[in-house]
Amino acid sequence: MVASSAVPGLFFCFAATVLLIFVCVSVPTWSQIYFLVVDTPTEQIRYGVFGFTGSTVGIGYDFPNLGDDELNTTIIRNLTKTLILHPIAAGLAGLAFLFGLCGAAYHRVGTIFMSLLAGLATLVTLVAFVLDMALFGITRNRIRNAGFDAQYGNANWLTLGALVALLMGFCASACGVFGRYRRRKDTI
Repeated sequence: MVASSAVPGLFFCFAATVLLIFVCVSVPTWSQIYFLVVDTPTEQIRYGVFGFTGSTVGIGYDFPNLGDDELNTTIIRNLTKTLILHPIAAGLAGLAFLFGLCGAAYHRVGTIFMSLLAGLATLVTLVAFVLDMALFGITRNRIRNAGFDAQYGNANWLTLGALVALLMGFCASACGVFGRYRRRKDTI
């Protein structure tokens, strides 16, 4: 018997997992998802989790020289390494979803673990979103000061959507822990 009280949390954790997976396969893997886009006279550069347009896939990267030497400081390079939090958050949200499936189908313990993992994934996603906005906000301002046009991309807002979905999933699964998980005995 399906525990209907676990289903809303299950839905939100699944939605957050999908959004975070989209963010994880951003530029250079999928050019339609990116954190920042820079228009130069010769090309358009997009920045993602594991690199930028034309770069190799890796953890942490240096920004191309666009006339601002302060863009490739140690702090900025280390901030690009924190983008690895997106796949970690996606994994935690996926595990929360899997435990939610167990909770919805079998036992309350699955919903308890879904709640705990959704809370942890919410915290990791919150940290990732704050670091994204700091990293790409600083980068955007420095690139604009160098005379180029730079705009935020859709990966920032996908991360925010995943954060909201995880927060709602955590609240729904925490409430779902107290739902009915066994059949009512019929009295004769």
